[in-house]
Amino acid sequence: MHSKPPTRRKVTLADIAAGCDVSRATVSLVLRGSPLVNKRTRAKVEAELKRQGYVYNRAAANLRRRTSSSIALVINDLGNPFFAEFAAGVDEALGSAGYVTLLGNTGESPERQQAVLSSLIEHGPAGIILSPAEGSDDARVIAAVGRHTPLLVFNRSLGEASADDAPWDTLVLDNERGTHLATEHLIALGHKRIAFFGGHRDSSSCRQRRQGYLDAMKAASLAVAPGWLVESAPTRLEAARQAGALFNRDPAPTAAVCYNDAVALGLMLGLTSRGRRPGEDFAIVGFDDIAESSVSVPPLTTIAVDPRDRGRQAAELVLARIGHPDMEATHTTAPARLVVRDSSCRPASP
Repeated sequence: MHSKPPTRRKVTLADIAAGCDVSRATVSLVLRGSPLVNKRTRAKVEAELKRQGYVYNRAAANLRRRTSSSIALVINDLGNPFFAEFAAGVDEALGSAGYVTLLGNTGESPERQQAVLSSLIEHGPAGIILSPAEGSDDARVIAAVGRHTPLLVFNRSLGEASADDAPWDTLVLDNERGTHLATEHLIALGHKRIAFFGGHRDSSSCRQRRQGYLDAMKAASLAVAPGWLVESAPTRLEAARQAGALFNRDPAPTAAVCYNDAVALGLMLGLTSRGRRPGEDFAIVGFDDIAESSVSVPPLTTIAVDPRDRGRQAAELVLARIGHPDMEATHTTAPARLVVRDSSCRPASP
């Protein structure tokens, strides 16, 4: 009779700890990616793990600890380069902390947002970072994610709750100050007829950016003609299509503060197709400072909010909430600064 080959015993944490003369707790910290372990000890443990062929069952470990190694990121428009850069920052920071990013895109649809949230929550994420779709309802969102899943809302208000009063953590951009700076810059160049171009009033970020523009115009005693407030979807193509709306009435504006950089780049295309020269006979300021803005033609003056850094910041905030679930909701406003390039010219001579 042939005897069965001996079954290979499963390597345990105790085996690894004994093999490199550290505690089981230290081995466990290394496996979880904890920053508490110094580099030399981490390298020694990782070498022993490899030598003994230890296989870490993360799913089982999560189940034992009743934790998750994933965090959901739900974006309202992943086609916008701003959110692509933001998502990259989130993923970098979460990866460094040992988490996997679960990504969902809603395409500005509240209904799609509900479906995405419901689907992602089935994976049991440790937390959720949400940039809400236009028209989002806070009660529906909370019904989808539950009241015990850490939630960070980015960039926009969720429903009627203002960012400063919300019971969830928020990270917002300094929208009013940003467009106030942009408008002041154009006024200082000599422009008196300045439009606000792009975005929808249903979006809280658009309302805030428009308000910063209106406040700066009022402070300079400059009137705002009805035709100078032009709405459009915050995309390059729609902005290009709507460019002609700036010139439907006299007097036409000589400059525009744009809702975001995608809108500003689209407006440049629209103006060029109509024989106007952005940066020479029409001044444009964007908002976001996406990577492309510095290499557009002409390079785009914009309000910089550092989208990749904001992604890292959002990840750090949701990780802090996961580590301290009982702390009061935090409300963080990220700074905005003016970056002057060639798209903001002085008014053309009459």
